Amino acid sequence: MTTTGAHQDAAGETARGLWWWARRRSVVLDVGLAVVSALECGLEGVRFADTAALPVPVGVMFGLLAGSVLLVRRRWPLAVVLVTIAITPAEMGFLMGLVGLYTLAASETPRRLIVALAGMSLVGTLIVTFVRTRQNVADTGFDSGRWYVPLVAVLMSVGMTAPPVLFGLYVGARRRLMESLRERADSLEQELSLLADRAEQRAEWARTEERTRIAREMHDVVAHRVSLMVVHAAALQAVALKDPSKAVKNAALVGDMGRQALTELREMLGVLRAGEQVAARKAADAGPPASVPLAAVGLAAAAAAAAAAAEDGPGMGDIEALVGQSRDAGMVVELSVQGEWRSYAREVEQTAYRVVQEALTNVHKHAAGAKVRVRLAHRDAEVAMQVENGPSDGGAQDAGLPSGGNGLVGMRERVMALGGAFVSGETDAGGFRVSAVLPDRGAAA
Repeated sequence: MTTTGAHQDAAGETARGLWWWARRRSVVLDVGLAVVSALECGLEGVRFADTAALPVPVGVMFGLLAGSVLLVRRRWPLAVVLVTIAITPAEMGFLMGLVGLYTLAASETPRRLIVALAGMSLVGTLIVTFVRTRQNVADTGFDSGRWYVPLVAVLMSVGMTAPPVLFGLYVGARRRLMESLRERADSLEQELSLLADRAEQRAEWARTEERTRIAREMHDVVAHRVSLMVVHAAALQAVALKDPSKAVKNAALVGDMGRQALTELREMLGVLRAGEQVAARKAADAGPPASVPLAAVGLAAAAAAAAAAAEDGPGMGDIEALVGQSRDAGMVVELSVQGEWRSYAREVEQTAYRVVQEALTNVHKHAAGAKVRVRLAHRDAEVAMQVENGPSDGGAQDAGLPSGGNGLVGMRERVMALGGAFVSGETDAGGFRVSAVLPDRGAAA
């Protein structure tokens, strides 16, 4: 399990625990309010039974049943308010009325319905209070003006209706705001998690791409010259006793090829190490972003170093020398160029060189002794190259050259990366043909 997953599980457990605790508190509160409301209505039921000329147990039972409705206030607040309005003439359920209106206003009930029920409760309380106050004034003989009874009725009805409704509306709006903020926070957290996952995927993709690129560069630098060294070594072994002078020549060629391979390898490794040192210094000074692994930084620096090394690599002007090296190894190579020579972008020239180089290396490996024809064609908006060899005479088996199967894949990747076309396959004559077309991206600066 990842660290992020562990944190999410812990957060989930905490949220479930808080929800359970809040649920328990709400149940205890509802039960307590229902008990108090039932007791209140039960006591008020005694007076209601006396006023309505009913048996006292009937009035008490009616009050207990009416007051206990408050137990379902969260699930059915509308029913609680309707019961409160219905028992308003009995002058009972004041606590239930306050709590019911508050719960209704704080719920998701439509505003129009809340206003309508609050108005009904206000009118009912106003009428009952007006009648009761006037009876009390008449019974006590209290000398009051005409304004007293209406004023008391209005103040009582508004006081019993407006505060719980307004407070409920405020609490409901605040709750909805908090839920909206919580949803936005959850959405933002999900987006950040998604961005982190995408960043990790991009870093993994970058690591894979850079490994492939570095492997391709190392293959192109070393494979060709080492293959030529193996061919010259096989020729040296064959002529060592028969033709000492030719053996000496082949030995010198092997030495030259080995030195060139070592020189190119040292240059490549030196640039890669220099790039890693620069990346290490930058990481020590500023530090990489938390979302990008250090390995990706090192690979990116290595890839940049490899690209820098490629800027100084061979181009199309070196193809003739490349063909000459294969001729020195005993290969019969014909080079033909069509069109007017011109400069191309550096990556185009290097890709063309690498395609021809790898094709000749494959001939050394798989078709030693075969005749080879290399064609270059400079066209209006592209440059084309083709390396075709005839059938092998069996010399490849004696040379014992290994093959990793990455040469054609590397050529195809290079050509496709520049938007070109690459085709390879056997010919009708039993040979092999490699063809590539690269778009002209303009001369290098």
